[in-house]
Amino acid sequence: MDSIQGLADRCLMPGFTGTEAPDWVFRRTAGGLGGVCLYARNVETPEQLAALTAALHAERPGLLIAIDEEGGDVTRLEARTGSSYPGNLALGAVDDIGLTRSVARAMGADLAAAGIDLDLAPVADVNSNPINPVIGVRAFGAQPASVARQTEAWVAGLQEAGVAACVKHFPGHGATSLDSHLDLPVVDEDPHAGALEPFRAAIAGGVRAVMSAHIVVPSIDDVPATISAKIMTGVLRGELGFGGLAVSDGLEMRAIAGGVGIVEGAVRALAAGCDLLCIGGGLAGEDIADELRAAIVAAVKAGRVSEARLAEAAARVDQLAAWRREQSAAPARNPGIGLTAARRAVQVDGSVRIDGSPVVVQLISTPSQAAGVVPWGLADPLTRLGARVTALELDGPPANLEGILADAAARSLVLVVKNLHRHQWMVGLADAVLAQRPDAILVEMGLPACRPAAAAAYLATHGASRVCGIAAAEVLLGR
Repeated sequence: MDSIQGLADRCLMPGFTGTEAPDWVFRRTAGGLGGVCLYARNVETPEQLAALTAALHAERPGLLIAIDEEGGDVTRLEARTGSSYPGNLALGAVDDIGLTRSVARAMGADLAAAGIDLDLAPVADVNSNPINPVIGVRAFGAQPASVARQTEAWVAGLQEAGVAACVKHFPGHGATSLDSHLDLPVVDEDPHAGALEPFRAAIAGGVRAVMSAHIVVPSIDDVPATISAKIMTGVLRGELGFGGLAVSDGLEMRAIAGGVGIVEGAVRALAAGCDLLCIGGGLAGEDIADELRAAIVAAVKAGRVSEARLAEAAARVDQLAAWRREQSAAPARNPGIGLTAARRAVQVDGSVRIDGSPVVVQLISTPSQAAGVVPWGLADPLTRLGARVTALELDGPPANLEGILADAAARSLVLVVKNLHRHQWMVGLADAVLAQRPDAILVEMGLPACRPAAAAAYLATHGASRVCGIAAAEVLLGR
């Protein structure tokens, strides 16, 4: 039987900086660390990533190596270029569960080749609030039934490739108006009204892991779900019958760190029913792993967390690692399926054909912490397809409207936006441009929740991944 300290280590999933693991990660891995979470900062090339994961698994095959690879706007494998796969909203717009399954299987093949065991995806949230600042295009849509069937298909495809899926953010982050990276959201809707449906479908389909949400659901409890036994044990285990691995969302997020604090949050999450505690998005040194382990050991000795609960959590980590090792060879890579799906997701209204020398004006907002800085837009894919593009980028008012119109005189004018409905300055600029150039084409690469009345030529990609940009560029150029 492992010591209490060893069991505590098995429940930790820290992160680290750099494209090679530091000595402390190897040492802790050899000693029984449960997992590590990789971020874009750890990924340079597919070959480098495969070498990194191989070195870690050589230290201990039972280590769970996790990453956030949702496709679409949230990618770690391709953060430098943009994803080769469309995200959930694009797949939901197509609504072909066979296609969704194929895309997820292809992503799983990429992850398996890279040595990843656990993908912290898909997002199973029902995006019932259009102004949600952190979910949006990461969700399959706003209707529980369609999100449920898409979630189940995505999970099946990924796990067919031998990589464990982790549906998130339980019991549903889609109705929020705040980002839990920055604040503590409160969900007024009872999750039983629809938000639980995709999680229920995923569990019935055999999903291996579920990630908690740092949200308060007053209809069930008055503390964040991650540290709520009523939610993580009562609803997830008791009501939905989930027996797999429960993973906490990042404990450094302000919804936890700014409330009970990271260390206390880790103890309460474990006591509530979370098995694997995610840390390391910002605090990426051994000191935080030491601090959390010491806090868990102290909590067991003080009777706040039973040794049986700790052993149960550690066993679930081991069970998922054992499942991963039992998987057969991953399916063949299928990189082309992403572009195929992105093409099917493009929706067009009006005349969107452009000439060979367009002016492309991209309106930029601060990216969410979930997505990070990832290239997006149309200027590059249009250029690669042979267009002579004049590219302008604006990140806020004031805008030189006269200059934009002068540059675009006698040329096609394309306005590229992401989540227009969330940025009033973008709406104002789009209206001003369209008043002068009613033939301008508006391309929405976020949630298509706001189409100006004057936008006669409109194209929605349902996401801003690299392949979504390519698909839109092909339509604009008539390819």
